[in-house]
Amino acid sequence: MAEFFLELFSEEIPARMQNAAAVELQRRCLHALQFLKPTGANIFFGPRRIGFTAQVNEDDRAGKSDFVESVGPREGAPDAAIDGFLRKHGAERSELIIENGKYYLRRRLAASSAQATILAELPRFLGGLPWPKSMRWGSGGEFTWVRPLRRIVCLLDGEVVKFKLGPVETGNQTEGHRVHGKGPFEVSSAAVWEEKLREHRVIANQHERRAMIAEGIAEEAAKLNLSVAPDDGLLDEVTGLVEFPVPLIGGIDPEFMELPPEVRELSMKINQKYFALRDETGAPAPYFAFVANLAADDNGAAIIAGNERVLRARLSDARHFWALDLKTPLDALLPKLEKITFHAKIGTQRQRADRIARLAKEIAEQLGADGYESKQAETAGLLAKADLVTGMVGEFPELQGIMGGYYAERSYHGWDGPLVGHAIRTHYQPKGPSDDVPTGIVPVAVALADKLDTLREFFAVSEKPTGSGDPFALRRAALGVIRIILENDLRLNLLPQLRGDKELFGFIIERLRVKLRGEGRRFDVLDAVLAAGEDDDLVRLMKRVAALEAMLGTEDGKNLLAAYKRADSIVTREGEAGLDVDIALMNLVEEKQLNLAIRGAWERLGLSKGMALLGDSAEDLLTQERYPEAMVVLASLRPVIDAFFENVTVNADAPELRRNRLRLLNSFTWAVDQVADFSRIEG
Repeated sequence: MAEFFLELFSEEIPARMQNAAAVELQRRCLHALQFLKPTGANIFFGPRRIGFTAQVNEDDRAGKSDFVESVGPREGAPDAAIDGFLRKHGAERSELIIENGKYYLRRRLAASSAQATILAELPRFLGGLPWPKSMRWGSGGEFTWVRPLRRIVCLLDGEVVKFKLGPVETGNQTEGHRVHGKGPFEVSSAAVWEEKLREHRVIANQHERRAMIAEGIAEEAAKLNLSVAPDDGLLDEVTGLVEFPVPLIGGIDPEFMELPPEVRELSMKINQKYFALRDETGAPAPYFAFVANLAADDNGAAIIAGNERVLRARLSDARHFWALDLKTPLDALLPKLEKITFHAKIGTQRQRADRIARLAKEIAEQLGADGYESKQAETAGLLAKADLVTGMVGEFPELQGIMGGYYAERSYHGWDGPLVGHAIRTHYQPKGPSDDVPTGIVPVAVALADKLDTLREFFAVSEKPTGSGDPFALRRAALGVIRIILENDLRLNLLPQLRGDKELFGFIIERLRVKLRGEGRRFDVLDAVLAAGEDDDLVRLMKRVAALEAMLGTEDGKNLLAAYKRADSIVTREGEAGLDVDIALMNLVEEKQLNLAIRGAWERLGLSKGMALLGDSAEDLLTQERYPEAMVVLASLRPVIDAFFENVTVNADAPELRRNRLRLLNSFTWAVDQVADFSRIEG
């Protein structure tokens, strides 16, 4: 095996672009090297470099002249000498042989034999590496790269693979840290590259760098009995900003702790890439953690002071917006919403606020709210979008709803403020699959009203998602509706809330299918339950799905499904749709037992009502939503239907006997279909 190693060294690469670029680099390198059968591929990325390494196989067709040999220490030499030889050549001990019982020898494919393969493809692939944003530079300005490209290291088994990318030629030299580095240095393998970069104060491995940051800021915070607020996204971003992480802790002036924590922490995160800290009770602490990119002689004192000064200015601006916004009650901002267009075909934000208010009140009442709660839901719905015209949200759009909640608490004193404020603060939730859903009648009513209004209005003007395009986030809104209803166990009929729009209801059901698929659950069971009769109560729908899933996981369930498909195939093929059977024509015990079992199942499930068969049902399991028991009833049909198929000939010679047996099978499939259409369930 031979090692291929590539490093592209440039000016600073934006953190958000590094991972995707390294992954794309790997894909292109693997394609270019495919004839050398690369294995063990690995990528590196950081602020000024992306890299790739892999092992490539020796060409089976290579002759003796295609190989070169490197002579190492004598047999019996100290381990340190052997390890040094291995590091120099980027080799493993398993690759060494002993020549004539005297010297360790490494034999490898000559670079010239494999370079032709690499040179034929690699430069072309690298030159077209896509970047979200790039620069034209070099003589003539024809070469584009994310930032000016400075060096390219390209090695095959330690030897340089010569080519040119834009104005830069490949070599075996790279650079370390801008400040702590000691100038350019040569590398001969990926391991040597990583080791020498560490000596020059660069941690090349992004996973190691990320762990150093997480552990470092946690250790520094622990010295003050503090903990770091989890933020994986910020941790990833900071990992892409520093090459040699040095964790530090700064302080926040007491007057800024009066700001809402979301304001303070968002300003720290967005503008400065600082981590928020928590005290022993979990409350925000007057400190922040950050990561410097160098080790200062004063242990970072000057760096900390500079960052505290910058944060002080940032938070002063935020405090100005906070004080200014508090001077105007939220309801006084409603006229400004009349001047903001929500969508050209739908209307203004004020019109939207009025719709959300009405719908929130209706939903609250349907969920059993009293007069006080329904009024609070209406008020919160009306004011939910008012913070869009505040100075704070103008500065930090991410705080929509959150600031409205704080301002509502200040605008409405007594009991009204906290309830209305909480409903406004949470009405955008859930924003993602891991986000919590609102709880409580008023917050739930407002959050549902916001999402249902969005869905209803955009579908009404035919602005629907197409393919992968969803500019108005309607799929997210639909998933939010589903999660709020299911996780709060809300008994709510959806179709009236959707103005009876069956297409929109189908869109929401499709999102439910996607959700089930993502959870590893059977969405074919959902289709089977829906086919048994339209049900717009999602909680009831999922109870039926869960019960059917559990039954199908048993042997009785699996065999019942097989029997159903067999019976359905026979009935469908013969075209017999009747349910009335003649007991007098049943001359086999298996027929009689199946008939009794089916009629008993009808009665227990509540299917015999109005059919003058066995009178009113004693249990009516389906209406009572006793779905697990209903599945037990279905499963009990399994042994009798098995016995019927084993001992009864359906296609009897006598027409009346044949018809009667077909109707008996149809009675069986009909009973099952009232619970779920088993024909839609995969075997």
